[in-house]
Amino acid sequence: MVSEQLTTKKFCSRDDLKQVIINSYDAICVFDGKGNIILCNPATGKLLDENPQELIGKNVRHLLEKGLYSPSIALETIEKRGVVTGLIRNRHGSNIMCTGTPIFDEDGEVSLVIVNSRDQDIVDKYLEALDKESQKAARYKTAAEYLNEREPGSFFIVAESKKMKEVIDNSAYVAKSDSTVMLFGESGSGKEVVAKHIHRHSPRAREPFIPVNCAAIPSELLESEFFGYVAGAFTGASSKGKPGIFEIAHKGTLFLDEIGDLPLTMQSKLLRVIETGQVRRLGSTSVFQTDVRLIAATNRDLKAMVDQKTFRSDLYYRLNVIPIHLPPLRERPEDVMVLAEKFLQEFNRKYALKKKITPHAVHSLLAYNWPGNVRELRNVIERLVVTSPGDYLEFGNDALLSKKVSFPEEDSSPTEPSPNYHGSLKSVLKKVEEEYINQVLAECNGRVGEAAQRLGIHRTMLYRKTRARTPL
Repeated sequence: MVSEQLTTKKFCSRDDLKQVIINSYDAICVFDGKGNIILCNPATGKLLDENPQELIGKNVRHLLEKGLYSPSIALETIEKRGVVTGLIRNRHGSNIMCTGTPIFDEDGEVSLVIVNSRDQDIVDKYLEALDKESQKAARYKTAAEYLNEREPGSFFIVAESKKMKEVIDNSAYVAKSDSTVMLFGESGSGKEVVAKHIHRHSPRAREPFIPVNCAAIPSELLESEFFGYVAGAFTGASSKGKPGIFEIAHKGTLFLDEIGDLPLTMQSKLLRVIETGQVRRLGSTSVFQTDVRLIAATNRDLKAMVDQKTFRSDLYYRLNVIPIHLPPLRERPEDVMVLAEKFLQEFNRKYALKKKITPHAVHSLLAYNWPGNVRELRNVIERLVVTSPGDYLEFGNDALLSKKVSFPEEDSSPTEPSPNYHGSLKSVLKKVEEEYINQVLAECNGRVGEAAQRLGIHRTMLYRKTRARTPL
């Protein structure tokens, strides 16, 4: 209470109050009960294009006759004996928003009127900025809701192989631009992961990344999903309307997977959006100017589809600005075990387990052809984590792998090299190497990186040695 009283006394002097008014950013003008100006600050003079000192002592009626502005909020405040807010126009045609507040004396008469003013254009800019922030917040909310409907995925890139390292290097390089990227690769080869990698390394990294599977959207819903709709646009439409994926991805990256599955009618509409950047919601007359980085992907031969007239050539050339080809998993065996270890860690955390990969399992994973690529590998690891009863992944009962791979019976536990060898020195050395690699892999619980370090060779060399002796 004492500090509050001291603060009040400090700022209650006439000179202090005058300084507050003079240095206010807003225009403040004080009138007496008859409409005479007794105080005004420089901001008032700026709005009225007058010297504020020359306004002191002038009556508001004189200013109106002079055409300085019209109408008078001060006179209206005196007449209505209450707070009045409204717009006045100065002699240059600028709109000024004013609020008049009356102060009454002991007899209940208006003794003073304080008028606060601000340029209406500035107010409109503030409101516009607030509206944009509100729209941006709503867009992020919609993007979050959109992404929450999707299954969570992992977006790390494993690149032990030379081919995949080249893909990552190229992706990081093109990420710096806004050019459209076209990803080619088999189903499950990691096209969305690469698209996410490009987005994360682009100037748009802080904006939304919206992945869309074109093949998963029913053809009758494609237009409303892509461009959105207004309330009542069609039967069953939401009463609030809905933004399309281009609006949701505004300022960010839009990833269109399985672009080859788009029907020809949608291809032409997509082409128009790419060319103009303009999107119109279904049922709307207004146009939204969208700004997105487009990444498309397909597992189909779009060039052949162009020749067959099932894919528009103009759209193909619009999309195929920067093509990136993803190698299938069978062409990068060095990545198999790295991916397997990553997935194993993921599912061990998910199911609170401590499963391990044995050397026998390493043989199985490296020998398999992986027609479903990385997606199939992830599914296999999850299945084996869930179904293997012990602490180790058991591949023997897995129908998918067992029908593709056969193995000689071996004990995954460490073994001492047998002293009874026969054959040439080369064959004996090969046998000793194989047994020692098995022993180290077993001791490292199948962790290839750790085993390679102990063996003093690069993990890629260990993959090759393991794969070379695995029966197909």
